[in-house]
Amino acid sequence: MRIVAYKQGGKTKVGNLAKDGQTITPFALGGNAAEQGALAVMDLVLAGKTPEAESGTVKLSDVELLAPIPKPRRNVFCVGKNYFDHAHEFAKSGFDSSAAAGAVPDVPIIFSKVPESVIASGQKILFDPKVSTAIDYEVELALVIGKGGRGISKADALNHVWGYTIINDVTARDVQGRHKQWLLGKSFDTFCPMGPALVTADELGHGPFEVRCWVNGEQRQKASTDLLIFDIPTLIECISSGITLIPGDIISTGTPAGVGIGFTPPKYLKAGDVVRQEIPGIGVIENTLAEI
Repeated sequence: MRIVAYKQGGKTKVGNLAKDGQTITPFALGGNAAEQGALAVMDLVLAGKTPEAESGTVKLSDVELLAPIPKPRRNVFCVGKNYFDHAHEFAKSGFDSSAAAGAVPDVPIIFSKVPESVIASGQKILFDPKVSTAIDYEVELALVIGKGGRGISKADALNHVWGYTIINDVTARDVQGRHKQWLLGKSFDTFCPMGPALVTADELGHGPFEVRCWVNGEQRQKASTDLLIFDIPTLIECISSGITLIPGDIISTGTPAGVGIGFTPPKYLKAGDVVRQEIPGIGVIENTLAEI
């Protein structure tokens, strides 16, 4: 399934996006379940139920797309410096509080983004120049946990992955550097574009995936997830060693080289810049930066 959440007639709905990306078959979800987005469908499947479809289809162009998980159940788990080239470019930037321990981490660096930072493809990334003028982009593959658990082994980890989506880990670099940690600069309102769909692992497989990013039509990032320093099973094993993962948890796996901070001088985003990110098999998200 390629599950999308959307607004139609003022109501939040969830549906299965056709492979051509043009039409949606809505799911018949009771009560306020659709407010959970794709997680409403996942919960049914995990309970052994088959989500029922409504009759007919709607055109994607006729609805307002939402993030597939409009508000995550808790903070999005994120991974820093998880591609070799990006680890080196970030260590040289002067904004890396972990650089003293070496450019390439020996264990996963885990931080988080708050749920309220999530927006959909097509919505604006907002920034206040009084707070930050160093806005950066990061294309990332994100996985969604289906079967929860604690102490999950690498050997069993992929059995806990229900699906995948794209996340733009937008970052205020000056805030990140000033506070010597990553939560604030990563969690501003609108700093987590997500989508366009949550594609289930049984349809998509587990990769490797190619992640790509363009700014104003200029390609900045392109890499395969088989170049991750810490692969998906390692990340799941690491996080679940002390934290019980729950269905719906999101883990964003890190970004490759080519972010704005990696250029000399840095290529930070400006108002009006358009960031386009793609992972074949999942789709494309596109967001424009706007000043508050």
